[in-house]
Amino acid sequence: MIGQIMNEQKDRNEAMSKYKPQHSRLLFIDRKIGEGRYPNCGTLAEEWEVSSKTIMRDLDYMRYQLEAPLEYSAKYRGYYYTEENFKLPAISIKESDLFAIYLAEELLLQYEGTPYFDSLHSVYKKIQDSLPEKTALKSPGDNTRFTVFPPPSTTIHHDIWQTVFNGLRALKKLKIEYQPPGQSPTTREIDPYHAVRYDGDWYVIGHCHLRNEIRNFSLSRISQATLIEKTFTIPETFNFHQITRSRFGVHWGKAEEYVKIWFSPKVVPYILERKWHPSQHISDNEDGSIALSLTVNHMFELKRWVLSWGKEARVLEPEKLALDIQSEIGGMSSLYEENGW
Repeated sequence: MIGQIMNEQKDRNEAMSKYKPQHSRLLFIDRKIGEGRYPNCGTLAEEWEVSSKTIMRDLDYMRYQLEAPLEYSAKYRGYYYTEENFKLPAISIKESDLFAIYLAEELLLQYEGTPYFDSLHSVYKKIQDSLPEKTALKSPGDNTRFTVFPPPSTTIHHDIWQTVFNGLRALKKLKIEYQPPGQSPTTREIDPYHAVRYDGDWYVIGHCHLRNEIRNFSLSRISQATLIEKTFTIPETFNFHQITRSRFGVHWGKAEEYVKIWFSPKVVPYILERKWHPSQHISDNEDGSIALSLTVNHMFELKRWVLSWGKEARVLEPEKLALDIQSEIGGMSSLYEENGW
């Protein structure tokens, strides 16, 4: 009867072991061997609640697939590493993962020279160091065929970056010296809620006590930043993704407006190959042109975008935006007329 109970318990343990990932078990075995106590299949199986055969398969996998310097000591009746300080990687890497991580390294290079590059590179180095030698992150033979062109980045002083993000992490108020383009600098107290990177710049979003509303501030335009030893609470009503859902670019407002833009047949393929806005709707015209409709809550970057298409785009609605762009085009034209061209 006792033997039957023990067998049933062992069967239950074996069933439970199926839910324990092999990689976790390998790390457990690696740790036990690394302690230098010469564990064997029996002791490892008992502690992990699996069969000795399962442990033996794991040891073979470590030896032949992961190239662990694993040997059995007849004297101590257990396993040990022949190389001092050997350790299995903490993560499991497949062949396809290596390329993805290599590509991540290329993407990381676009942040070189910025205050946060050192931190990002340090994390990447830890991943690299955790891999066994056979899967070290060496660039693929055809690495010259993969390039990332980074957007032009703004210059952010390291101390500004550190102070702002300390405020974000600790929910502490900031006193900043801020100068918007074409305006005089102002001193403001802000509660930093959120940070976002857009088009080569970093912005901190939070409550501005000077204007008594939510504002976004470019870190490159902050000349001084001081951490105030006063904490704040982010209001439950603040939802970054909700207030920016109708944005076009990094700016947003409170009132939404319906916009309709005509695009010539010449640029239709370029418009269709991307999704420009979550609310967009496209209607076809008989002459091959299209009309793009969307609802946005800020016109600043939308205006720039329309102008970037030149004579291949025309605002149909609203009239105010159309007149604003018409005035901008007139001003551009006069610049060239001054040269007699």
